[in-house]
Amino acid sequence: MTDAATSMVGTMPVPDKDRLDEARLAEWMGANVESFAGPITLSRFKGGQSNPTYRIDTPAQSYVLRRQPFGNLLPSAHAVDREYRVQAALFPTGFPVARPYGLCTDRDMIGSMFYIMGLADGRNLWDGSLPGYTPEQRRGVYHAMIDTLADLHNTDHEAVGLADYGKPGNYFERQVGRWTKQYRASETETIAEVDRLIEWLPSTVPQQDRVSIVHGDYRIDNMIFHALEDRVIAVLDWELSTLGDPLADFSYLLMNWVTEPEGRSGIKGLDHGALGIPTLEEAVERYCARTGRAGVPDLNWYFSYNLFRLTGIVQGIKKRIVDGTASSPQAEATAARVPGLAAASWHFAQLAGAK
Repeated sequence: MTDAATSMVGTMPVPDKDRLDEARLAEWMGANVESFAGPITLSRFKGGQSNPTYRIDTPAQSYVLRRQPFGNLLPSAHAVDREYRVQAALFPTGFPVARPYGLCTDRDMIGSMFYIMGLADGRNLWDGSLPGYTPEQRRGVYHAMIDTLADLHNTDHEAVGLADYGKPGNYFERQVGRWTKQYRASETETIAEVDRLIEWLPSTVPQQDRVSIVHGDYRIDNMIFHALEDRVIAVLDWELSTLGDPLADFSYLLMNWVTEPEGRSGIKGLDHGALGIPTLEEAVERYCARTGRAGVPDLNWYFSYNLFRLTGIVQGIKKRIVDGTASSPQAEATAARVPGLAAASWHFAQLAGAK
């Protein structure tokens, strides 16, 4: 098992700082969750730095609770109500999300907004090289990831009640503005590459020709795979979802192919043919075939944008460490990645023509 799988998969006892009022939670679930019957036992999932996530076990069934962090939050961050809304809209369509059971917006109940969903019981994968898998199994996992993303982007967002889930206009323009603000709101030091990116990205935003539901953090460890079959049974962590340009999600997934293997999603430089992993070109071809695209534009701008956005996300984690509200034991190691992410983003910006 890789370091990431050891440290991020599974549950642990609930740390003191993350404890919930179990009696109030059980009372709320009794009134709002269909077929619920206590008593409950709580543990916390190891993975995830943003919204603390708990496993709730009862004698008959298991559930998952996701809540906002306690303490002061950045504007628009940790929107668990939006996470709940998109999953509740997608669940009836058959798209693979966990079953939504209920949303509580009353922060007085357990100290923060939260929602309850079903537990998707399957494989949670962290290492994109899929050690221990056969080439055929690896190909199946990658095809499932690509096909599921294509199916999300093919979903009629208006028909499922999400016509107002995002703002009109160019998605990347909005997102560059948003992550610039988020970065500035959590800035702890001056990084020259970030300042250059904040100037360059808004002036080079590509045209947008499609609008779809965008997951916002679509990667291998944010989905649960069927225990035996090559299919996704639940896409997780919809915190960054909105309406926007589907190329945001797809280029983010393609980042795996240009990221060094580090026990996580990166597969750059691996022998894809021998491993059974599709090449970047094969991934593009499969996604385009399923979504009816003729092809994708030059990806370097998109890679730069994705890394800039990651820089903003990780800087937010760093700021929460400074403020004492970071929710994960892995948060400090994650925060140390900020300068490297900024440098990598500027590298792709230069490949896309930045001077």
